[in-house]
Amino acid sequence: MKRPKLYLDKVTMKFGNLIANEDVSFEVKEGEIVSLIGPNGAGKTTLFNCITGFYKPFSGRVYFEGTEITGWPPHKITALGLARTFQIVKPLKEMTVRDNVLTGAFLKAKDRKEAEEIADDVLKFTQLYDKRNFLASSLTIVDKKRLELARILATKPKMVMLDEVMAGLNSTEIKQAVDICMKLRESGITLLIVEHIMEAIMPISDRVIVLNAGRKIAEGPPQEIVNNEEVIKAYLGERYHAKSKKS
Repeated sequence: MKRPKLYLDKVTMKFGNLIANEDVSFEVKEGEIVSLIGPNGAGKTTLFNCITGFYKPFSGRVYFEGTEITGWPPHKITALGLARTFQIVKPLKEMTVRDNVLTGAFLKAKDRKEAEEIADDVLKFTQLYDKRNFLASSLTIVDKKRLELARILATKPKMVMLDEVMAGLNSTEIKQAVDICMKLRESGITLLIVEHIMEAIMPISDRVIVLNAGRKIAEGPPQEIVNNEEVIKAYLGERYHAKSKKS
């Protein structure tokens, strides 16, 4: 039986009187791809921030590989092996692509030579090696998203949390992003993904967790989720439900 890589125990996050997350509990097992879906404002990114130390939850606990990390600073959580991307990519614009990735590699590398080797391997994996000497500011949106992923992969994570990496991409670029997710899983990395493009994420997910208004309303295999009446009403809509039944 696979052990939980990540475990959330009744995580609640408040901003004044606004409850962004309410008693959210779930686990992600080692080697899984788990998707976190829901309408805009459901609390998905807020939950990511609670897990990775950018917010301290109002209540509840977060565990990674059995260690409680609730309220830890982000750099300490990353060093432990849990890394995440951001919805809005923010590369170090005046640095080259390679130097951007080196900033991540230095977290685990013992010297510059090892950091450069890590960076080059990651750049090849993310198909950015040929652009390693470009300024980050000159990249297209799809390459900036790849750079964001490359920076966190350079930290040698055990688990990666992806926040809408497919947003704004065309169908070819989405397929490439899906392929990268599968290759990450094959390399032994566990994935938790926030995504709105259901056609891309449902086929590769082991389980799907659904948030609505800050609460978890459903959890299960993709086919179970697309047939869940509450999820259809809150998020998927009848159009996607009908399309999924045909496929």
